Amino acid sequence: MNAPENPNLAVLNDLRTQALQGGGEARIEVQHRKGKLTARERIDLLLDEGSFEEFDLLKTGRGSVLGGTTASLGDGVVTGHGTIDGREVFVFSQDFTVMGGSLGEAHSQKICKIMDMAVRVGCPIIGLNDSGGARIQEGVDALAAYGEIFHRNVRASGVVPQITCIMGPCAGGAVYSPSITDFIFMVRGSYMFVTGPNVVKTVIHQDISADELGGASVHSVRSGVAHFTAANDILCLREVRRLINYLPSNNKQKAPLLDLRDPPEREDPALDYLVPPSPNQTYDMTVLIHSILDGAEFMEVQASFARNIICGFGRLGGQTVGLVANQPAVLAGVLDNNASIKAARFVRFCDCFNIPLICLVDVPGFMPGPEQEHGGIIRHGAKLLYAFTEATVPRITVIVRKAYGGAYLVMNSKHIHGDIHYAWPTAEIAVMGPRGAVEVIYRKEILAAADPESLMKEKIEHYRRTFASPVLAAQRGYIDDVIFPRETRYRLIRGLQVLEGKTVDRMDRKHGNIPL
Repeated sequence: MNAPENPNLAVLNDLRTQALQGGGEARIEVQHRKGKLTARERIDLLLDEGSFEEFDLLKTGRGSVLGGTTASLGDGVVTGHGTIDGREVFVFSQDFTVMGGSLGEAHSQKICKIMDMAVRVGCPIIGLNDSGGARIQEGVDALAAYGEIFHRNVRASGVVPQITCIMGPCAGGAVYSPSITDFIFMVRGSYMFVTGPNVVKTVIHQDISADELGGASVHSVRSGVAHFTAANDILCLREVRRLINYLPSNNKQKAPLLDLRDPPEREDPALDYLVPPSPNQTYDMTVLIHSILDGAEFMEVQASFARNIICGFGRLGGQTVGLVANQPAVLAGVLDNNASIKAARFVRFCDCFNIPLICLVDVPGFMPGPEQEHGGIIRHGAKLLYAFTEATVPRITVIVRKAYGGAYLVMNSKHIHGDIHYAWPTAEIAVMGPRGAVEVIYRKEILAAADPESLMKEKIEHYRRTFASPVLAAQRGYIDDVIFPRETRYRLIRGLQVLEGKTVDRMDRKHGNIPL
């Protein structure tokens, strides 16, 4: 005789089926026609198969204040936890098929719950954003809901990594939660802005599309808001998984070691010829970066923004490192406002999460001109100086070619207490470039010479040998060793091994006041 069916189980099954359908088949089909995945499909791709454990599947709001909208199971967001390559992460995924993914009180409470739990257990937080913004029908409750999320973003900053994926619209106050997080991925076709095209047209009478105002290309190239872009949801989520593998789960841990079977003592003789003999010739710093890293694997951050400086993650001897490198192939590697801001933010992230810093230097100075000065280069350059000086993680610098003036000091020099400093034989360390120095020091002598150009060349060469040689800096102890370029990888790995137990005494203070 069969046992009688339990009506409670049937009710639960019906409720779960209803919740899992989101906004229903018709709205899911619309989502797919736009080339977008649903909230649950995104989670399935992001996490290891079968690892997702959902929270608050049946949660609903109190009902709308205005407009007569009925409550929906799940309230437009899917939340829970799962694993990426076996490591636990917490995730929320806004469901655009349910009320446009709009954020209300219950929606926010679900997100806040997993953020609180992620901080308690020390796991990264990943947000998949696809929302029409605040739920207007809930009035001030929707604004209060955003504030609760912002508060937790700030509290979690520097405690666990926070990653945001913009996979649809993100407008108004909603943009400030992603902007506080550590890394923002944007899918092409998504957009972020504080005020939309309609407001822009009304206020300043300018016609502009959503993509032109706040699309992925704008934020990856011009504003620097986006750290990574992807052509579609699938590629975006794959890159998030890749990034997580470089990061520790929280600020008390170190990033996981990964042995890529790349011998630490491997040398690259081609590096001996990387720097051209003429100071006016350029080269690509990424050649050096890929040469020294394990398996030539490098994940660049903000690759299209402020391209005169390179920031990103790689591994040396299996250990995650953060690289900051001038790019002489773009604007001669000069430091400008955007480059300073980009690098400072990256340095501070690495310091938060115990990731050693490698600095590759070829910098002619700070960008001159009224545009940079009026844009605050003093303040922005000081951000990078402050970030390096404050960092307590192992910090190793290699001066590849030029290191002039204040930019030499800012790029993790010995004088701001970087740990280990190497220079290639091609390095030049001086107050300014040889030509500029000679024009100042020997101005009268050159003007009076029978052959000014010949004398200029002679004086430049003399200055380069006498004042700019890395040997002089080594004699003063400002450079720990002048090394052969081919052995750079091995020296960096050995340096990291030596610095493994580094400790720093901190000042007794609440926090410093970085020149924001």
